Amino acid sequence: MKNNLGRMRRRYTAARLLEQDAPPDPFTQFRNWLHDALTAGLAEPNAMVLSTATSSGIPSSRHVLLKELDAEGFVFFTNHGSRKAVEIAQNPHVALCFPWFPMERQVSVCGVAEAISREESQAYWLTRPRESQLGAWASAQSSPLTSRHELEAQAAQVAERFPDTIPLPEFWGGYRVLPETVEFWQGGPGRLHDRLVYRRDGDDGWAIQRLAP
Repeated sequence: MKNNLGRMRRRYTAARLLEQDAPPDPFTQFRNWLHDALTAGLAEPNAMVLSTATSSGIPSSRHVLLKELDAEGFVFFTNHGSRKAVEIAQNPHVALCFPWFPMERQVSVCGVAEAISREESQAYWLTRPRESQLGAWASAQSSPLTSRHELEAQAAQVAERFPDTIPLPEFWGGYRVLPETVEFWQGGPGRLHDRLVYRRDGDDGWAIQRLAP
């Protein structure tokens, strides 16, 4: 296995990422790349790795789905009792990574996560399918379960409790990651990859810098 892993490599030749083609803000660039990922038919192009850490710096990572993108940042939703939410409460500094491997691209975001308003969470909640709403109520996310049967029984109880409209739980909502840096990575031949990072420059501005691969 060690030898096989050492020989695994791919030659990146899909595209270039040049300063003259980069828009002045990372959100426009991100939307352009997300459009490309959607057009290419990538599976779950809004999936991102969210990395959090405890107050003592112990990290954890998991995939979550990007559900909103606005001029302030990247929004995802979760149970406020989940590991990710508990760690955000201890340490709001987080990182995101969009691994668009088929396009030889990656986007990395570093910033601060903050809870969005209940009104914003409510607006998204109303767009969720009923089964997703039931799942949010049934799952005390990140807490131990005795079996799969226990989870399914909890879901059945919730369905019986809410035969019609399912309200937004007090323990569930969204977080917005306010980026401090956004790095766009485009694979290049000979491992001469393109890396352009946007860094906050004042309240509304961004500075763009090329990084060595």
